Amino acid sequence: MARILVVDDDENIRQYYMEELSNDGHQVSAVASGQHLLSIIDLFRPYVVVLDIKFGNYDDLELLKEIRNEYYNLPVILCSAYKTYKYNLRSIGADYYVVKSFDLSELKAMMKRAAEA
Repeated sequence: MARILVVDDDENIRQYYMEELSNDGHQVSAVASGQHLLSIIDLFRPYVVVLDIKFGNYDDLELLKEIRNEYYNLPVILCSAYKTYKYNLRSIGADYYVVKSFDLSELKAMMKRAAEA
């Protein structure tokens, strides 16, 4: 069982990810914003962070940079509804990139890769 932190402003996405990943036996926590994210990571100690790229007033690629500065070895999976961010140079700080889908098989495969790395 892994601890997974989902960071996404869409409540439906957060709930869906929490249900699906919890059903797979993971301990999942979800937050709606990047506010105090480093403190949340410090308290929850996730195995992997699933980070939405675009939401609210936050620049999530800046959040990715903050995570890397503080928790260099923590796997981060960027999730976006847009493929274009995959080719953004600032996205390369993430371990994996997944285009959002209701089929979570790609996300789960990336989590498995993170576990094996």
